[in-house]
Amino acid sequence: MNSKYKLILADLDAVIARDPATRSRLEAALCSSGFHAVLIYRASNWLWRRNLKLTARLLSQVARFLTGIEIHPGATIGKSFFIDHGMGVVIGETSEIGDNVTMYHDVTLGGTTAFDSKGKITSKRHPTIGNNVIIGSGAQVLGPIKIGDNCKIGSNAVVVKEVPANRTVVGVPAHQTDEKNKSRKIFCAYGVSDNFEDPLEKEIANLRREIVELRRQLNNQRDNK
Repeated sequence: MNSKYKLILADLDAVIARDPATRSRLEAALCSSGFHAVLIYRASNWLWRRNLKLTARLLSQVARFLTGIEIHPGATIGKSFFIDHGMGVVIGETSEIGDNVTMYHDVTLGGTTAFDSKGKITSKRHPTIGNNVIIGSGAQVLGPIKIGDNCKIGSNAVVVKEVPANRTVVGVPAHQTDEKNKSRKIFCAYGVSDNFEDPLEKEIANLRREIVELRRQLNNQRDNK
């Protein structure tokens, strides 16, 4: 089977595997806006690599109009890529995405101006995403940074620094979650769930407990007077 068709079938099967509301390839092909955007991206990327760049950009704009998902045809995307819900997703020109990546709505893989050691602007402006990464809704991954394999990025996180493999990050700016709670993490239809401890939330909870204890001690001192 032609490699392009294998890619398309892998994208279809990714929809079935990761979207419990989709039960067949036919349903995915007809009803998944994420698959439609990826399918058009595959065609526009084929044109882009053959230097038909204006035609590729026009085709990508058609996908944006139809699905609300903007994928630059110059981006590099691996197999089994799944965009759930999809509206508001933006993937920039120099983005690189590995295999088996899942992305939810309103995600941005955005660009920043990067300079090399001699102060010259580099061509790489967007993130590199590893294999088996999950990016929750509303997350922004900005600049020519690397996100390692098997990472999870929480909903609405803003990631501006590299993330090593096998990590979960949340928050603004994004920070790593408590390693002790890896076994308790689950993932819902909108990305990383809150079934793990955020270290900042944990610290706030400890402060609240200390305040309650101080109030109790103050009340005891007043009662003893």
